[in-house]
Amino acid sequence: MEPRNQTAMTQFLLLGLSEDAALQPLLFGLFLSMDVLCVLGNLLIILAITFDAHLHTPMYFFLSNLSLNDICFISTTVPRMLMNIQTQSKAISYEGCLAQMYFFMIFGTLDSMLLTVMAYDRFVAICHPLHYTVIMNPRLCGLLLLLCWSISLGQSSLQVLLALRVSFCRETKIPHFFCELAQILKLACSDLMVNTIVQYFITGLVGIIPLSGILFSYSRIISSILSISSAAGKYKAFSTCGSHLSVVSLFYGAGLGVYLTSGMVHPSKTGSVCSVMYTVVSPTLNPFIYSLRNKDMKGALRSFFNRVACSQ
Repeated sequence: MEPRNQTAMTQFLLLGLSEDAALQPLLFGLFLSMDVLCVLGNLLIILAITFDAHLHTPMYFFLSNLSLNDICFISTTVPRMLMNIQTQSKAISYEGCLAQMYFFMIFGTLDSMLLTVMAYDRFVAICHPLHYTVIMNPRLCGLLLLLCWSISLGQSSLQVLLALRVSFCRETKIPHFFCELAQILKLACSDLMVNTIVQYFITGLVGIIPLSGILFSYSRIISSILSISSAAGKYKAFSTCGSHLSVVSLFYGAGLGVYLTSGMVHPSKTGSVCSVMYTVVSPTLNPFIYSLRNKDMKGALRSFFNRVACSQ
């Protein structure tokens, strides 16, 4: 098969989760519902934190940024998928595919970084409670957020620049519902050694290292909780990080499933389902996990709705 240079590439074909025409209306309704729930749920979290002075703490500062990122994260994939189903077209332009891949990697990496920073925040709060306000000061919180954005933008820009030098074969079908880097590179006909090396390095940087940091933080947190004598004290300490631990398990569990199946020559349905879990389901469930398990958040949401009702 003759390779075709990327300058001649005009479009890719996103095959989606299923090519069965009878399933398309069901998929459209399902993903539209999750998209709306994600945007509204995370927007409510942001508004509640913004208008409640009691939630102006490092923990909720990072939570509001996570909610904003989740809105952006789901918006990079689902709207395009819905448009393709509605128009019965699988095509996405070469430039549009690269742009989607770029923003997907930014917000996906930022999710991982923010979850890591939030784990560190819980570690300081539980293991060093007397020094919490001194350590987690506004300046450090701002620097941590800046670091998260810098890593996300840097690695995404690097990988897209490397993808620009790739030549593609005539086969342009992507067996996915969005432009994922691993699936795009499988269509390449040029040498991918540099891309592969960089991809493994970045996987360690934004995947293994943050997950190791989270696991280390929680090992210290669990050790500190077990040293508490009263059962009520243990429950209170664990309740402050239970929601975060649930979100981390969902995000990294699905991400690990995608990573384990990405090396297959023929992508499996398992990989696609795992992708849906961390790109769509996780951002949609996050506001419910944080609001239903958190008394302060439920109180802030009630105050926000009361304020809206009184203003009408």
